[in-house]
Amino acid sequence: MNRDSPRPRTAAVLVPMPAERPYTYAVPDGMQVEPGSIVQVPLGPREVAGVVWDADAGAVDPKKLRPITRAFDCPPLSKDMRRFIDWVADYTLSPPGLAARMALRAPAAFDPEPWIEGLKPTGNAPDRMTDARRRVMELIGDGFAWTRSGLAHAAGVTGAVIDGMRAQGCFEDTLLPPRPVVAPPDPAYGGQDLNPDQQAAADRLAATVKAGGYSVTLLDGVTGSGKTEVYFEAIAAAVEAGRQVLVLLPEIALTHAFLERFQQRFGAKPAEWHSDLAPRMRERVWRQVAEGQIRVVAGARSALFLPFNELGLIVVDEEHDPAFKQEDRVFYNARDMAVVRGHIGAFPVILSSATPSVETRVNAQTGRYARVALPSRYAEAALPTLASIDLRRHPPARGGFLSPPLIEAMRRTLEKEEQSLLFLNRRGYAPLTLCRVCGHRFQCPDCSSWLVEHRFRGQLVCHQCGHAEKKPEACPECGTLDHLVACGPGVERIAEEVVAHFPDARTIVLSSDLVGGVRRLRLELEAVAKGEADIVIGTQLVAKGHNFPNMTLVGVVDADLGLANGDPRAAERTFQLLSQVTGRAGRTGKKSRGLLQTYQPDHPVMRAIVSGDAESFYEREIAERERAGLPPFGRLAGIIVSAATRAEAESHARGLRRAAPAANDIHVLGPAEAPLSLVGGRHRFRLLVQGERKSHLQGFVREMLAAGPKVRGSVRVQVDIDPQSFL
Repeated sequence: MNRDSPRPRTAAVLVPMPAERPYTYAVPDGMQVEPGSIVQVPLGPREVAGVVWDADAGAVDPKKLRPITRAFDCPPLSKDMRRFIDWVADYTLSPPGLAARMALRAPAAFDPEPWIEGLKPTGNAPDRMTDARRRVMELIGDGFAWTRSGLAHAAGVTGAVIDGMRAQGCFEDTLLPPRPVVAPPDPAYGGQDLNPDQQAAADRLAATVKAGGYSVTLLDGVTGSGKTEVYFEAIAAAVEAGRQVLVLLPEIALTHAFLERFQQRFGAKPAEWHSDLAPRMRERVWRQVAEGQIRVVAGARSALFLPFNELGLIVVDEEHDPAFKQEDRVFYNARDMAVVRGHIGAFPVILSSATPSVETRVNAQTGRYARVALPSRYAEAALPTLASIDLRRHPPARGGFLSPPLIEAMRRTLEKEEQSLLFLNRRGYAPLTLCRVCGHRFQCPDCSSWLVEHRFRGQLVCHQCGHAEKKPEACPECGTLDHLVACGPGVERIAEEVVAHFPDARTIVLSSDLVGGVRRLRLELEAVAKGEADIVIGTQLVAKGHNFPNMTLVGVVDADLGLANGDPRAAERTFQLLSQVTGRAGRTGKKSRGLLQTYQPDHPVMRAIVSGDAESFYEREIAERERAGLPPFGRLAGIIVSAATRAEAESHARGLRRAAPAANDIHVLGPAEAPLSLVGGRHRFRLLVQGERKSHLQGFVREMLAAGPKVRGSVRVQVDIDPQSFL
C-alpha cells in the first residue's frame, strides 16, 4: 500500500433520533460534505436523514464504516444553528439527536423545489386577432414568462385561448423558478402614526437593531398600548439591514389577526409556521427560510428551530405565556431558548408583554435586560374600570353561576348594543358528572382525572389523554336512569345559563375544542371582532392579543380557579390571565368595565388587579420568590418517573433519590405521587430538584441519573429543567 495515498474521509453525522452522540460514516469519493451538510445515511435496515456535525470524525478506519449514501442539495445548517442545537441538548439533558430532529422536521424540503412549466412570448402575433387574444398580447408585451394558468387568469381568458396561441408560435416552453411562499416585506410600505410614547419606544427598539450585537429588551406595555405596532418598527429596521426576523406567538389562533396587521404595515404577510400548516407548505417554508427567500416568519415555538442563515431579530410576543413551554421529548421554554439563540447569533431579542413573567421582570430590574415601557393605551383609550363581586354577598341563583350584579351589567351592555365577554378557563359543560343516587363519579379509566362532560358532543372526555365515551343514560354502577348530574360549570354550561337569561342575544362559545378546529375558531374570532355576537363565552384563548372593538364588559366567572392548586406560579399566572382577559374591554376608547366573581376579594392577586397596581403585585411576588429560593432566585428541575405499574414507578423513583450525590447547594424533594398520578395508563412519581441560582443543576441531575437504577421494562424517566407545570 502506498503510504502517501490520501486517507479516505470520514464524517460524524448526527441523526434525528435519541442518539447521545454523532455516528461516524465514510464519505464516498467525489462526495463533498462540510459541517452542517444534510445527508442520508444507513441506520440499521433504514435510510435516515442526518446532519454532518464534524467533517473529519477521527481515526476510525473508513473501510470498516458504512458510507454516506447521499448528500442533499440543500443549504447546510449554519455554525450558529449547530451550536444552538448542542446548547439546547446540553441544557435540557436531552439526546442531541432529538434536539437535531426539531431542525429536520421537513425531510421532503431537503431536495430543491421543482421548477414550474411556463410559457415565454416569442414576439410572434397570432394569425387572427380577437379581443381575448388582444388582452393576452397586451400582458406579454414586456417579454416576461408566465404560467399557462396565471396568464389565462390575468387576461380573463380560458386556457384554450392560450393553447391556441401557443400552437401558432406565440409562445415557447420554458421553466420558471418556484413561487415564493410570501412576497418580501416592504419596510416603507405602511408606517402608522404613533403617539409620542410609542414613537420613542419604536425609536429605541429600532436603534437597538441597527446597532447590532446581542441584547434583550422587554417591551412592557398595558393591554391596548400598541406594542405590536412598536415592535413592527424594529422588524422594519432588521429587514432594511438585510436580516431575517422570527416572531414567536403562543397560540395558532392569534396568527390570523397578526398576519393581517403585518400585511397592513409591510404590504405582504410573513410566512407562517405552526402545527396546523399543511405538510407541503411546511416543506416550502423550511426550504425558503434556509435559502433566505423568506425574510420574516411568524410561528409557534417550533419555529425557533427553522434553518435561518441570516437571522437578525427574534420577537417573543406574550412572552409570559405558558404555551411557549414544550413538554414532550425535549422539554424547553421557547422564550428562554430565543434569548440563547440571540446570544449565540449576536443579535437582539425583544420580549413583549402586558404582564411580563416574574423572571423577565427581575432580569429587567437587575439590568440584564433593557426595558421599554408603554404605560397608556393607544389613542388615549381608558383602561376598563375593574371591580370584584364578592360571591359570599352576591351569590348566584340556585343552579346558576352568574351573580345578580354581573347579570345586570350584561343587561345594560346589551341595551347599549355593546358586547360582553364571560371568561371561564374550563372547557366543556361540567368538570364532573356523578350519580345522584349512589354517588358514582365518572373517572378516566387510564388517568387519575374526572371525565369532563361535553354536552355539545354528547360525550364524556378526559382532558389528559383524550379518552372519550358516550354519556350514558343510566348510572353504570347502580343502573338508575336519569339521575346523572353535572357538577360545576364549563363554558358550555355558562352558555346555557346565558341563553336562559338573554334568549334574544347572539351568543357564541370560544374554546380550543370547537368542532372544526383552528379554521372554525378563526372564523368565530373574526365574527366577534365584526360585532356579529352580543355575548362571548370563552376559555383562556380569548385572553391573548385579540382586538374586539365593541367589547365593553368582561366578566370573570370564577376568578379563584387558578389559585386552587399547589403550583408556585399560581398567583403569577392568575394575575397574568385575569389582567389579560379584562384588558379585552374598551380597547377602542369606549367606557368599559371588568367584573371578577370571587370568594376571595381580599386576596393579593384580586386586590392588585382591581386596583390596577401591578407594581405592588410584582414587588410582593418577587419578594416571596426570593425568600423561598424559587426561580429566578433559585433553580428547579422536575423528574417524572412513570411505569405500567405503581410499584415499578415508585421503586425506580426511590432508587434515583438514593443515587443523588451529596451537595450543599442542591436538595432533592420526593419522590411522591404526582398530582396526576395516572396518565394514559401509566403511574407517575415525581422528584423535584431545587438548587441555588449558581448551582450546577444539570451536572447534579446527570450524576444522579448515571448512578441510579438502569431504565428497564416499562419505566420511563423525563427530566424537565425549569418546569412550568407541577402536575
